[in-house]
Amino acid sequence: MRPKVELADAIRLFGSGLSDKVRLTPLQKKVLGKIASCRTAALGGHEEVCDTCGTVRYSYNSCGDRHCPKCQAAKQAFWIDDLNSRTLPVKHYHIIFTVPHQLNGLCLHSQGLYYNLLFAAVWHTLRSFGYTHYGVESGAVTVLHTWGQNLSLHPHIHCIVPAAGYTLDGSWKNIGPSGSYLYPVHQLSNAFKGKFLDSLKRALRKQGELQLFDTKLKLAYNSRWVVHCEPALAGAEHVVKYLGQYTHRVAITNQRILNIAGGRVTFIAKDYRDSAIKKPVTLDGVEFLRRFTMHILPTRFVKIRYFGIYNHTTKRNLELKFVPDPRPDIDTLINEKEPPETRLQRFERLTGYNPCQCPVCKKGRMVVLRKLPRIRSPDAGSVPEFLISTF
Repeated sequence: MRPKVELADAIRLFGSGLSDKVRLTPLQKKVLGKIASCRTAALGGHEEVCDTCGTVRYSYNSCGDRHCPKCQAAKQAFWIDDLNSRTLPVKHYHIIFTVPHQLNGLCLHSQGLYYNLLFAAVWHTLRSFGYTHYGVESGAVTVLHTWGQNLSLHPHIHCIVPAAGYTLDGSWKNIGPSGSYLYPVHQLSNAFKGKFLDSLKRALRKQGELQLFDTKLKLAYNSRWVVHCEPALAGAEHVVKYLGQYTHRVAITNQRILNIAGGRVTFIAKDYRDSAIKKPVTLDGVEFLRRFTMHILPTRFVKIRYFGIYNHTTKRNLELKFVPDPRPDIDTLINEKEPPETRLQRFERLTGYNPCQCPVCKKGRMVVLRKLPRIRSPDAGSVPEFLISTF
């Protein structure tokens, strides 16, 4: 069901005010324009009719942007399905690396540099602990998140780490203590802190900008860093489903937005200082959008990364390790003759929802009568005027 209010509504109402107050980048304007026009006449669509009851429906195209809360369901379902076939049948641990708020200014100054160094520091820390504690080359599936519950800037990386790896002589080894955690948390925090800050200083010195952020770096050195580690998870399918909750999230979903009224936006947020109880948070509309734009990632930036034994370079070795009999059975040979699954069939199998089914009679199939062209000049209220040129 479509929520009463959406992020797109906030963009239409407060986008112009944000443009007057904040100097938006071309990328930020482009993303806001896409979200505002998603599934509206501005992007075109098609007229459909039910082949059973004759119901007519107008469906408009999606923007497909990764920051749009309407365009993530299919991508998330497909990603989970793909990773299920590659996940190792071993225990996994969920580890979260966070960065203190003192470095937020540096993050906004150079997002691409900051996030790339963050990924590198996370993997360097995990990899070194794999060798020093267990003598193995382990791996990780990592996902970047940049927001807190109230849309503040809060960069952190979710990691799913397998309790297994390759030793120096190339043999397979299961790792992990009998207790709850894979590595000592305090040691992880200190190692991650040192590696990340050192790489930041080197990069800033190379660019001649170290003096601009020297004070912030000193504050970060003196602050307490937190690495959160959860106990081992269950089987492979549970692990992938768990991580799938984090992969294709955006800073705010439409379901969390409660109301837009009086120039303000009210949404639901978890209060982690009060047992993660969900509470309403109200922000000025322009401030709400300003916070959202902080989480728009650079073009072509990869937010999901695979390291170590989960990297594609070791994929063949892992397949050989965990496939007991490489010879195809009769069922496999029969299935190979079946036509490949279409994207629509796959989506229905994974979600249980068929977008082509008639919403009225539930029996018929919606058939396209004609395509609807894009409307280059959206009617009032569809897309803010300052965003029209972006699509």
